[in-house]
Amino acid sequence: MARTHTYELSVNWTGDRGTGTSAFLAYDRTHEIDAPGRPTLPGSSDPAFRGQADRWNPEQLLVASLSQCHMLWYLHLCADAGVVVTGYTDQPVGTMVEETGAGGQFTGVELRPRVTVTEAGMVERATELHTAAHKLCFIARSVNFPVTHRPVVETA
Repeated sequence: MARTHTYELSVNWTGDRGTGTSAFLAYDRTHEIDAPGRPTLPGSSDPAFRGQADRWNPEQLLVASLSQCHMLWYLHLCADAGVVVTGYTDQPVGTMVEETGAGGQFTGVELRPRVTVTEAGMVERATELHTAAHKLCFIARSVNFPVTHRPVVETA
């Protein structure tokens, strides 16, 4: 039987400079993302869209979500398969195309996980498990653009 999960949070705009949205240049794009029991996440739009570079933007958070989901499934699958991972980092890259007057969309995200396993005999299986993790990732299954992965697996 399928289970349903609900994710609730709040997004609070903090960018009113005193005149609200009286003009396109009159307000900041700053906001805060909150959920019970979690630290506040400072957000803004991408600096290309008048945002602040020292705050997380929605595009970065989408790419981070894809990377996190893949990693968490991957680690689960490795544990089940007896592949001992001792290190995992990712430097994902998302590409978004902005269209004149029509918004834009992501055209792809490439995950670039770098994994360390304890034994050379685990490298092949560790590499294969990225494909399985990709197929299980809730976030990757939910987006309408390609999510690819280019893993590197090495021994400690």
